[in-house]
Amino acid sequence: MKTPRTTDTRERVLLVGVGLKKASRVPGLGAGEAERESLVELEELAHSAGAEVAGSLFQMREAVDPATVVGRGKLEELETEARLRRAPLVVFDRNLTPVQQRNIERATNCRVIDRTQLILDIFARHARSREGQLQVELAQLNYLLPRLAGRGAELSRLGGGIGTRGPGEQKLETDRRRIRDRIRRIGQSIETLRRQRSVRREARQAVPLGTVALVGYTNAGKSKLFNALSRADVRVSPQMFATLDPTVRAVRLPSNRRVLLSDTVGFIRDLPPGLLVAFRATLEEVQEAALILQISDISNPHHAEQDAEVEKVLAELGVEDRPRLHVLNKIDRLSPEEVAALENNHNANGRVVVSALVGTGLEELLRCMDQAMPVDRVVRLQLRVPLADGRTLALVHALGRVLRSEVCDTQMAIEAELPESVARRLKLTFTTSPG
Repeated sequence: MKTPRTTDTRERVLLVGVGLKKASRVPGLGAGEAERESLVELEELAHSAGAEVAGSLFQMREAVDPATVVGRGKLEELETEARLRRAPLVVFDRNLTPVQQRNIERATNCRVIDRTQLILDIFARHARSREGQLQVELAQLNYLLPRLAGRGAELSRLGGGIGTRGPGEQKLETDRRRIRDRIRRIGQSIETLRRQRSVRREARQAVPLGTVALVGYTNAGKSKLFNALSRADVRVSPQMFATLDPTVRAVRLPSNRRVLLSDTVGFIRDLPPGLLVAFRATLEEVQEAALILQISDISNPHHAEQDAEVEKVLAELGVEDRPRLHVLNKIDRLSPEEVAALENNHNANGRVVVSALVGTGLEELLRCMDQAMPVDRVVRLQLRVPLADGRTLALVHALGRVLRSEVCDTQMAIEAELPESVARRLKLTFTTSPG
């Protein structure tokens, strides 16, 4: 029996980056270096979208051309390269205005998309829940609305002369109205789901369980660390934005306290503000978290710039002052000397070095989470429980950490560390000390 032949249906794309000759926007990098790194990142995004990268072009300019970004001469080169490389799609590593997008398409005879549209396509591939799919559609429609004019032969291009108005303009307005109506309906559906999620969150908060949100640059290893800490089976993928829908699991800390661990969408440089608005499902988990774990891929030579981008997003979400632990992940990719230097330089500053892949440093991370968690803090108490009260004895051992116990006649004298909520439930007098 012959094996069926398979064909590669991936779309071939040509990537375009533009750097400015003025000083770099990132301290410590020369002019154009940050843009070149961003172009490399765009290639990873293209692979995540299922594309085959046929090649890339990079141009240094004094300023961005307002009509075509790259200028007339570069457009001719771009058209030739796209034709020779058989790439029907051109992806720009910046956000294009509707006018720029149309001008480039006319000059190159290729479909043209920008960084935002590529990210939206990846989001559409990875959204699994109903809310995630609605959020992707909302972001796509908001992106499409100002770009309707001139899209395709069926829509007339609006002009100021005789013969430019008529059925085409009417269809354009009809399309705009339909998109606005759809945006309104999606917004109502998302708001309904948000209220339902808020009710579920309030039910969780009735039990004093603190929430720990994992945040970080995309592909920093958040989902791998989430699985390692919670023993869950969240999808782990080298593709960017593999995690879109929020995932919550319970984790027990060394003090026997339980917390809720939440995996979130990865951040990326120049993340469009519209995406932050659309993806409230995962971002609300960050805003409601009592403790934030900021995950960094310490093996990435540009991890400092990535951390700076994460800080920007956290500031936009208004949680930059929230209690936070900085987790340096993927130390398995470093040499022993580099790991030793990290441990000496970072642990003292409240940072933890781990490898989610091999499990290094996870116990230390849980201990630091236990100390930093501001919700339901651990208190130390001394109590005497009748030996016949097996329920209370079992509660103390199950939810706390017994430091010392001694039988005195018909009672058990216990010194233990327990969450405040458990201590209140026991209705006993206790003395507190740091957990």
